Amino acid sequence: MSSKKALKQVYKEMTFPKGVYQLRNKHNNKIFIGSSMDLGRAWNSLRVQLKSGNHANEALQRDWLAYGEEGFLYEIVEVLKESGEPGADHRKDVKALEQLVMLELAPYGEKGYHKKSN
Repeated sequence: MSSKKALKQVYKEMTFPKGVYQLRNKHNNKIFIGSSMDLGRAWNSLRVQLKSGNHANEALQRDWLAYGEEGFLYEIVEVLKESGEPGADHRKDVKALEQLVMLELAPYGEKGYHKKSN
């Protein structure tokens, strides 16, 4: 096996912490909830979107522009336990975990950046 193929295989077999995160506004305690298959990369991705003014959540984007990165705290809320199955797809599990956290924390109105869906 070539070293390039071997490296690709090693990467495929790597596991990253998956789960739910929140971005907390330090000034008003509003939270934004999200989930990711790689919680480490999620913060970098979120930060890039917000710094470039491209985040889909307008209220969060507005507050980021007002308070800057220093005004927010990235926190991991829940980490999905690994099933032990190599190559298992955990996307549905991560989304289900996110929905549970949304129910528990209710990040709507004055508490958060999400809009309640009917």
